[in-house]
Amino acid sequence: MDYKLYHLDSGLRVLTVPMPGVESATLTIWVKTGSRNEEEKVSGISHFLEHMVFKGSIKRPTAKEISSAVDSIGGEFNAATSKDWTNFYIKAGVSNLETAFDVLSDMVLHPLLKEDEIEREKGTIIQEIAMYEDTPMVKIGEVFENLTFAGNSLSKDTAGTTKSVKRITKSDFERYRKRHYYPENMLVSVAGGVAETEVLKLVKKYFGEISHPPGEIRKHLAGVSFQTRQTKPQVKLKTKKEEQAHFILGFLADGRNYEGRYAQGLLSAILGGGMSSRLWIEVRERRGLAYAVKTSIERYLDTGYLGTYAGVDPQKVDEAISVILDQTYCIISGKYPITKKELKDFKEFLKGHLALALEETKDVSAFFSDQVLFMDKILTPEEIFRKVDGVTLDEVTFEAKRLFIPSRLNLAVIGNYNNKGKFEKLLK
Repeated sequence: MDYKLYHLDSGLRVLTVPMPGVESATLTIWVKTGSRNEEEKVSGISHFLEHMVFKGSIKRPTAKEISSAVDSIGGEFNAATSKDWTNFYIKAGVSNLETAFDVLSDMVLHPLLKEDEIEREKGTIIQEIAMYEDTPMVKIGEVFENLTFAGNSLSKDTAGTTKSVKRITKSDFERYRKRHYYPENMLVSVAGGVAETEVLKLVKKYFGEISHPPGEIRKHLAGVSFQTRQTKPQVKLKTKKEEQAHFILGFLADGRNYEGRYAQGLLSAILGGGMSSRLWIEVRERRGLAYAVKTSIERYLDTGYLGTYAGVDPQKVDEAISVILDQTYCIISGKYPITKKELKDFKEFLKGHLALALEETKDVSAFFSDQVLFMDKILTPEEIFRKVDGVTLDEVTFEAKRLFIPSRLNLAVIGNYNNKGKFEKLLK
């Protein structure tokens, strides 16, 4: 699988990923900004703006007109906001690609941002925040990052708070767009059964008007780099009456461009990445402590973490945490060393999962676009397969010894507990 990356005179980047034989295409507009780039007083504005783009544009002044235009071509459209990027996409048949360009460019470049719509949407977002508060399986990730990145903008919830959302105004949106929605900070990607020449023609037609805001306004408010001051294990407890206890136990890791990221990925997979992983077998199959247990890695440009999530019976949370710590620390003590067979099997696991994901145009777009936005070098899937194959047992063990130490350890818990002292004792 290959790609082409173009830089227009305006500074806008254009990514094309042809997928011969595929009858659909996903058009995505990426903006390299998210909640870590926000000023405190307008926390959540990236996510709020994502919502407002769907509420009306110059050509289609209402939400219904926008959705009807996409429905009329049988398309799918949505958007997402993270800590460091925002995206908007339409997936449609290749014969309807120009309509997708017309609709999406108008939405993103010319949102009306009507004041009555802003006030109305505040209620929707406040309810979304409440929904996540009532969904501990989702909320636990935010609680963990509140703890792990405390004092840095990465610790903020992407949706903001009820208080910050209520005070966002139209002028805040306009100022935010000037600061972040400019050509060099944006990427247009198209993946699917497309011709590069046709994509470039459409980009120039629908995105050729993007201009540069004044220099003094166009300051990219990059998030302050994260510098940890952690010297010992930390615990954050969110007391909530639930039938289950939800927790993430994780270790500070490294950013997107870290050289040893493939070894760390294999370490994560071996520990809790699949149904044959160590934690799945030990926590779920042998002990019946959890229905869901999974280890994964979250990366940002400058930092990241390797964390294990589990949802357990509140009476068995101590045992579950102890088992996970035992399985983790005993990799480096030599009690449960990683074997050559495990390493070989999980190399195939990682490669297979990536190959399956890249059958979908939306995922292909995300795979390459994330690299364009944040990585020092863009790798094709085949190049990543070779990187994974090249990881040695010594490299995985080295990463385990680097990461699995008390000064990198954090535990976030949501459950019906009143004293986090019991959890602090477990981590000792």
